[in-house]
Amino acid sequence: MIDLTMNEEVLERAVKRARERNILIPTFEEQKNPHENVPEIIKEDLKKLSLWEVTPRNLFRITWKNNPVERGGGYQKLANYIELPPELTGVEARIIALVGKWFPTGAHKVGAAFGCLVPRLVTGQFDPTRQKAVWPSTGNYCRGGAYDSSILACESIAILPEEMSKERFEWLSTVAGEVIATPGSESNVKEIYDKCHELNAERGDDITIFNQFDEFGNHLWHYEVTGNAIKEVLDKEIGGGSYRGCCFTTGSAGTLGSGDFLKEHYPTSFIAAGESVQCPTLYMNGFGAHRIEGIGDKHVPWVHNVRNTDFIVAIDDVDAMNWVRLFNEPSGLKYLQNDIGVPENIVNQLDLLGISSMANVLFAIKMAKYYEMTSKDIIVTVFTDSMEMYQSRVKELREQFGQYEKIHAAIDYHRSIQSIKTDYVLELTYLQKKRVHNLKYFTWVEQQGKTMEELERQWYDDSYWPSIHKMTPQLDELIKQFNARVNSL
Repeated sequence: MIDLTMNEEVLERAVKRARERNILIPTFEEQKNPHENVPEIIKEDLKKLSLWEVTPRNLFRITWKNNPVERGGGYQKLANYIELPPELTGVEARIIALVGKWFPTGAHKVGAAFGCLVPRLVTGQFDPTRQKAVWPSTGNYCRGGAYDSSILACESIAILPEEMSKERFEWLSTVAGEVIATPGSESNVKEIYDKCHELNAERGDDITIFNQFDEFGNHLWHYEVTGNAIKEVLDKEIGGGSYRGCCFTTGSAGTLGSGDFLKEHYPTSFIAAGESVQCPTLYMNGFGAHRIEGIGDKHVPWVHNVRNTDFIVAIDDVDAMNWVRLFNEPSGLKYLQNDIGVPENIVNQLDLLGISSMANVLFAIKMAKYYEMTSKDIIVTVFTDSMEMYQSRVKELREQFGQYEKIHAAIDYHRSIQSIKTDYVLELTYLQKKRVHNLKYFTWVEQQGKTMEELERQWYDDSYWPSIHKMTPQLDELIKQFNARVNSL
């Protein structure tokens, strides 16, 4: 659960730091509806700022609803989203995705980091004047955490696998106080946990670890902010059609929290959790390594509400990497527009899809084929980030496989889009869901100190997850009280 125990002594220091830095913290309500709820004085300040600028006012840009511009943007009433046409996806179903590029840091994970940090900050459980914030991640989350920490003038430690893209490391070196590269790739999450244990033993009270895999603020932020953003888009787009379900990479399971929100409003909809066939942890208790950066593997996150998950879907990382070239090489874009008939405005936006975003769309295509969906059916997903952090991967693929020509684009389109099948799709029965849930025991009870009692509550206690979802008003009130004490307006 989210601990809201107050520590007044530390809270006073946090308020003082915020007052010195002229920091106000947005509420969840302001992040959901900034166009209506963010004060005009802050909107005016944002007109002078770039999207990625490390400045306190950009906390109010942690929302899906920023104008899609690099500098000076305000807010719009709906989230940034895009609908992918059947010429591109190979299916009739309407695949709609929220776009994460227009968050600070270019990824929605800055919101997940906010959801983990703020409850500790406004209760006095984290002291930004004395403690370093530790952000364990497979990529974008530690970038978001380092960004939030810099705004607070708080030192941060970013932890991520050494095989992540060089753009991530280059950006982190300019923002985080310390960057630690752990062995392996995005599949090597345990090595990240091991480094956290090591830091905790060495530095104790001098650090606070914000672990997205077990911090319910991650789940709650996506439940409230992402869930509402998707529903508003559906309210506009659904027309005479039907919303069928959502597909997200497993990752830290944060984004899956938005599926919980959607299922409350659309009870017959499904939630599909995705992973790579090269590391089929949920699908068959498997292991391995893959190239879909940032989705994490080899364990079930503590914040994953497995009882609400209806499908496990796995894709081949070869298909995702083929999309990287098809969507980012000039010959690929030209082929899609001139030979396949993908509209020019869509072709010009394909750089909005990072590698895990491509995986999300691949999951959606599999689900559309599995259910034989028509043009009246809608599946939603998110583009977690864009290709801004992966241009080095395009260069590496070019060096490895040579120049990309029209023939390669045709092969990749027909092999990795048109030929996608419904293999590695598992529709979960009650016992299969429990099998996935039980995998939490080995990571969280045996290794990370969670209790059997809470593990059982997650499965058997019908009030467990709803009680987390009901915490938003209480958190918003604590944020308002914090801001009132800062009184920086």
